[in-house]
Amino acid sequence: MTQTFKPTINNMKTTTLCSLCLAATLLASCTGKPTTQATSGNPILDGWYADPEAIVYDDTYWIFPTWSDVYENQVFFDCFSSKDLVTWTKHASILDTAEVRWAKRAMWAPSVIRKDGHYYLFFGANDVHPGEVGGIGVARADRPEGPYKDLLGRPLIGEVINGAQPIDQFVFRDDDGTFYMYYGGWGHCNVVRLNDDFTSLLPFDDGTTYKEVTPENYVEGPFMLKRNGRYYFMWSEGSWGGPDYCVAYAIADSPLGPFQRIGKILEQDPEVATSAGHHSVIHVPGSDDYYMVYHRRPLGDNARDHRVTCIDRMTFDEKGFIKPVKITFEGVKAHEIKK
Repeated sequence: MTQTFKPTINNMKTTTLCSLCLAATLLASCTGKPTTQATSGNPILDGWYADPEAIVYDDTYWIFPTWSDVYENQVFFDCFSSKDLVTWTKHASILDTAEVRWAKRAMWAPSVIRKDGHYYLFFGANDVHPGEVGGIGVARADRPEGPYKDLLGRPLIGEVINGAQPIDQFVFRDDDGTFYMYYGGWGHCNVVRLNDDFTSLLPFDDGTTYKEVTPENYVEGPFMLKRNGRYYFMWSEGSWGGPDYCVAYAIADSPLGPFQRIGKILEQDPEVATSAGHHSVIHVPGSDDYYMVYHRRPLGDNARDHRVTCIDRMTFDEKGFIKPVKITFEGVKAHEIKK
């Protein structure tokens, strides 16, 4: 089931309004003429959604977020597609615990990638602790919007290794075709190599399977991108439930690091929103345009699971360092992908 909408103001009880969307609504009501939405507005998705994984497939932008709710209700994934970053189409229930029999609750933080004509969705489930069943699973589909089917019938990684809870995975394809997966909660981050069909892990050249790459202040939510031959490793810091939640980054010459922390690039603005973190990045093909997709909390709303998905531009300086991202109510202008 799909639903197309122009994201305006979050349809729930939120005290923060998108000033641009509100102005457009008032103009339309006064003149009786339809208006064209100039920017995406923030949040861009209707509903409580967090941990957004953004990716480009062909000429379409996709966002795969967590449904933000109490763990017992957080048992499915929706996804969203757009041709221009402004108008988004919802694709409901692309994967749920009825399909993933070993996952009982708390499915969250998906990572997605395409390979050999198939679409893969990696996810965390069950908020696993030592001695429990849960961890990082893999599902596969023939279309980006699913339906996805459990690939293994069990977790790909179900143990705590190097102190890293098996959650918040991000799959990164390097230019040589190697697939790396960065993951980890509880203040530790590991990197592993995936085999060709994503059913198991491959050892590194030194014979090890798990390498800890935890940078300073790391908490969770790792993300990797490559630009001009350099590896930009990003992660979330602070408490995910608190206003100090933020994103920091490092730059390295290798996908294995070492990753020396440079500084914060995303954080709260007391006039816009708090708890800005757990992000991903869209790179528009054939350009040097980047967008950060992340979640944040509306001002004045302290409910644990009230998180919304937003988008703002991410830019670099002349030396290749990431400039701090300014969080906004306006969001971004329409940007179609050139074929």
